[in-house]
Amino acid sequence: MADFKMLAIDLGASSGRGIVGRFDGKKLSLEENHRFDNDPVIAAGTFYWDILRIFFEIKNSIRKCALSSDKDISSIGIDTWGVDFGLLDRDGKLMGNPVHYRDARTMDFENWAFNKLTKEQIFEKTGIAHVNFNSIFQLMSSLRTNPNAFDGADKLLFIPDLLNYFLTGQAKTEYTVASTGGLLDVKNRNWAMDMIAELGVPTNIFTEIAQPGTVLGKLLPQISEDTGIYDANVVHVAAHDTASAVVSVPAKGEDFIYISSGTWSLMGMELNEPNPSIEAMNCGFTNEGGTNGKIRFLRNIMGLWLEQESKRQWAREGEKTTYDQLSDMAMASEAHKCFINPDDPSFMAPGNLPKRVAEFCERTGQYVPQTKGEIIRCIFESLALKYRWTVENMDAMMGKYTPFINIVGGGTKEAPLCQFTADACKRPVYAGPTEATSIGNLLVQLMAAGKVSNLDEARQVVRDSFEIKCYEPKDADKWDAAYERFLKLL
Repeated sequence: MADFKMLAIDLGASSGRGIVGRFDGKKLSLEENHRFDNDPVIAAGTFYWDILRIFFEIKNSIRKCALSSDKDISSIGIDTWGVDFGLLDRDGKLMGNPVHYRDARTMDFENWAFNKLTKEQIFEKTGIAHVNFNSIFQLMSSLRTNPNAFDGADKLLFIPDLLNYFLTGQAKTEYTVASTGGLLDVKNRNWAMDMIAELGVPTNIFTEIAQPGTVLGKLLPQISEDTGIYDANVVHVAAHDTASAVVSVPAKGEDFIYISSGTWSLMGMELNEPNPSIEAMNCGFTNEGGTNGKIRFLRNIMGLWLEQESKRQWAREGEKTTYDQLSDMAMASEAHKCFINPDDPSFMAPGNLPKRVAEFCERTGQYVPQTKGEIIRCIFESLALKYRWTVENMDAMMGKYTPFINIVGGGTKEAPLCQFTADACKRPVYAGPTEATSIGNLLVQLMAAGKVSNLDEARQVVRDSFEIKCYEPKDADKWDAAYERFLKLL
């Protein structure tokens, strides 16, 4: 029997790629067919996404399928980051390039975002942690500078939904990506129209919500002529990249914690119902939409950005190293000499991270790391200890002990961090798969095609198809002592 073939478009903040997935009925295999840069543009003082260039590259990926043995792909799915959006006018035309979530227009949101409704009221309604770039604050910011900003707007579409619209002509909003922006009622899982209106945002621009696994439609005739693909369905996958990554967590049952590990660490658990409590808000947790009716209850933690930016700084100074070399240096350094709070604001911006790590340690009266190995070991151990803090808070809020942790994404390549996570959290860690987001995208396409029935079956496909490595905890007493020191830094 021929393999079932699909195309996953996985779009990140700096690059994108097309991944062809082939499913033989039991195992899933991946092959990258196209990779491209995603370069934002500053124009007239505003930070934009170059959405038409992105769309051009997506068509290139589809076209490469048509020009290869993958011309028989059955479906296409797109996942991206959350919160950002484009506006269509009444003729269905794009009104302007979507603004980048790092644009400065919302940096001071605390000064004006909560004048009509309090932080607590907005969190109780949406369940979403208050971050400056949330979609609701972007919309409110537009109205602050231009009260007529939405006069000509007919529809708001998030980035994956906008790209799907360009492919199919169908304007709908996928649930998981909509859930990230602070615009949905977390309990009824639809637009929080009463809150949106109260905050002064027009309610007429929001479209029908579609669940992951919904078939959107075929490619428009002109897109088919352009790319050479005529019969593929465009599918609403779990369009927020973390939602796709969580689909690929190879856990059995419901009792697990996941970390989608990369530049950021998204750490959480799946719930059947949201937890929009004040306690959750105060601990920085958020309730985002998942697949098959799940809620992704999670916390966003500074992740491997700390190592990545340190490596870039050393390269700027003329000292180039590989990640493997840095890991070896870290493991050769003495354990538990100093720690940082990974989420300290001083680590957010690009620049000299090694210097900031040293300054944090000096400011908090600790040993000041001197070498690359000591700095990376400090970063890894501090991340593992922040994971423990997060795990313990989740367990306390849920009233149960979660027995193991799954790490998916690029961070699974960092074996020391995986081991430290097991040690600090005192529970086994299962690491893999690495290509979590693309795999989750493809698994939802399989659900849409009826090849996989639910999350349990999808995760069995992951276990059958990809290597998962287990890290057992050790040195509990030493990590307990380290944790007591770490808590004083929060």
